[in-house]
Amino acid sequence: MFDTKKVEIQWGGKTLTLETGRVARQADGAVLATLGETVVLCAVTAAKTVKEGQDFFPLTVHYQEKFSAAGRIPGGFFKRERGATERETLVSRLIDRPLRPLFPEGFYNEINCIAQVMSYDGENEPDLLAMIAASAAMTLSGVPFMGPIGAARVGYQDGEYILNPSDSQVAAGELDLMVAATHDAVMMVESEAKELSEDVMLGAVMFAHKASQDIINAIIELAEQAAKEPWELKVQADKAEVKAKLKKLIGKDMEAAYKLTDKQQRQTAINEARAKARDGMADLKDGDPQGYLAALKLVKKLEAEIVRTAILKTGRRIDGRDTKTVRPIAAEVHFLPRAHGSALFTRGETQTIATTTLGTRDAEQMIDGLNGLSYQHFMLHYNFPPYSVGEVGRFGAPSRRDVGHGKLAWRALHAVLPTKEEFPYTIRVTSDITESNGSSSMATVCGGSLALMDAGVPIKRPVSGIAMGLILEGKDFAVLSDILGDEDHLGDMDFKVAGTSEGITSLQMDIKIAGITEEIMKVALAQAHEGRAHILGEMAKALDSTRSELSAHAPRIETFTIDKSKIREVIGTGGKVIREIVAQTGAKVDIDDEGVIKVSSSDPAQIDAAVKWIKGLVEEAEVGKVYDGKVVNLVDFGAFVNFMGGKDGLVHVSEIKNERVEKVSDALSEGQAVKVKVLEIDPRGKVRLSMRVVDQETGAELEDTRPAREPREGGDRGPRGPRSGGGDRDGGRDGGRDGGGRGPRGGGGEGRGGPRRDRGDRGPRAEGGDRAPRGGGNEDGPAPEFAPAFLTNDRD
Repeated sequence: MFDTKKVEIQWGGKTLTLETGRVARQADGAVLATLGETVVLCAVTAAKTVKEGQDFFPLTVHYQEKFSAAGRIPGGFFKRERGATERETLVSRLIDRPLRPLFPEGFYNEINCIAQVMSYDGENEPDLLAMIAASAAMTLSGVPFMGPIGAARVGYQDGEYILNPSDSQVAAGELDLMVAATHDAVMMVESEAKELSEDVMLGAVMFAHKASQDIINAIIELAEQAAKEPWELKVQADKAEVKAKLKKLIGKDMEAAYKLTDKQQRQTAINEARAKARDGMADLKDGDPQGYLAALKLVKKLEAEIVRTAILKTGRRIDGRDTKTVRPIAAEVHFLPRAHGSALFTRGETQTIATTTLGTRDAEQMIDGLNGLSYQHFMLHYNFPPYSVGEVGRFGAPSRRDVGHGKLAWRALHAVLPTKEEFPYTIRVTSDITESNGSSSMATVCGGSLALMDAGVPIKRPVSGIAMGLILEGKDFAVLSDILGDEDHLGDMDFKVAGTSEGITSLQMDIKIAGITEEIMKVALAQAHEGRAHILGEMAKALDSTRSELSAHAPRIETFTIDKSKIREVIGTGGKVIREIVAQTGAKVDIDDEGVIKVSSSDPAQIDAAVKWIKGLVEEAEVGKVYDGKVVNLVDFGAFVNFMGGKDGLVHVSEIKNERVEKVSDALSEGQAVKVKVLEIDPRGKVRLSMRVVDQETGAELEDTRPAREPREGGDRGPRGPRSGGGDRDGGRDGGRDGGGRGPRGGGGEGRGGPRRDRGDRGPRAEGGDRAPRGGGNEDGPAPEFAPAFLTNDRD
């Protein structure tokens, strides 16, 4: 039933399988790619006709992670996959960027490339596999794709490159780099590094390029078995005559426009030249609409020719700079008074307002993905409003471009951030682009670095970023530092490098041609190193290191650890205790399963109150130590006092003052703050407190001035006599309090013999009788043996 074609290779110590013909057979090209137990299905479909008036290449890439791939059901209210997550958007861009340049000029058929993760083993990342599957499906589809491309992920640890590292290897290593390449050249680079040198980064790119050749060969082998017939492309009409006409019509106007160094003036002049071209070609509009659109496309070609030729021949750029000079930089910090950290960074006509906001653990971003729930404590959000380029347009939710630029800056800064243990804050950096003329993402890196330092985040070192461009004509090329927007559009490369004085933290490259060589990359990296160093020097004029103090408006966090066995005492039944702490002190309290507690507030007094309360709950009271307390309950025999936050003890009426207290409520009231000394803690944890031996003003201990108890009349009691035989309770007690010892108990009897209040020795019990009245003891009888000593009623 199925005409299945399959190719298997050993790659990076694992088996990679590419299969077609069994799934999604109605797509133009469909490939099931498997690495380990991770499976990605990619299907490519292409429109057979071009929409009328279409003048650009509508390639759309969708990457989707199915929760069922990891045996999970989506969390939250909606139980199905919805709009693209940030990760899905980033991977979609990752696939799109190396594919797009490999389609011929003038091909405007719409193409849909959908990659879906069908199985995920938790070890082999599906983003790399999706890129391979997309390249294979595109190659099999028959569309005019000048591929295939291969892809590889590279790690770096202990001086060695690692092909397709696991998540744990990436976390423990110094590099996470993704490369897409053709047989001859590198097409795309995306990376995060821990301050690595240019040589190490270049070596990693070349290592990935070499490893990707096995992928390219496997795709070619599969295509030889299952590729569809290639599409026939229409022969492009000779445009030399139209191009010559355009050059004569607006050539000098364009040359003059591109000599204007001010962007707005230059743009106005270019728009006037374009309008002149439209008017000059109006005769084609009715007779040959497609020819008219093709003629207008040649206007951009003419612009590119003028700019590129000037740079290669004279070394002078649109704004008058040479190829290495960075535009003027102005940086200032504490730009916004209420933000925890802020910076205004301007480089030429590119500007950002960067802010840093510090939050507590509950401000972390929760991410529901294939690996389950995870929490992100560092976020960077990039915003590009239309006014930044003097245009009207959509304003609202971030675009794919916004997400991608923000992630690039995130990678650049993430490498220098302190760990959560060193700095227990949730960190959010926002970059609002207020002007743009080239590399707003690298301005975000610079502004974000300054805003972090202004907020007091202890980053390792400041980070700067620069965007490099390329003009390549045959063997001649020029690498441009700090490119303008027009140089980006009309050039061949967008090569962005960010890092510190010690090394590179992020590298991203996009190519608009069929790739670049190792020689060009080496020149670009060296030139970028010089530019980054210059920018760091300009940034240092505003702020060269992290502030020693946090903003007065930022929350403070105090972290300490308690014994895990005490966690339940802090939380309380159903969270009752911890809610009470938060409600009464105003501070936020976070506690994890290891007993690490973080107390946060912008008010230090609130933190102190909460910390004191919590420590009182978990610490043990010490006998002889004085504590601050609060009266919580009055009883006839004394007052219960709460101290150390969560402990109660009894101040007996005799321990309130040195003089006699007739009524407890005359001396104390509920809610009254008192100072108490711990006198005794019995084996059951009951605490006996005293106020009278503590100065209630200062808390200092006082001497015990209460006179010692006088001996009782008649001397001490003598020893209890021996009991005689049993019997009924008709015997009696002679009991007296004349100082003699208890007499022997007699036998039983019917009633009690002897008067109860006599103070003589206790008489013997009569045999067979009832219990005789007791002679010894006070009027109420002796205190029960189980009563604490301080609860006995001592009558003089």
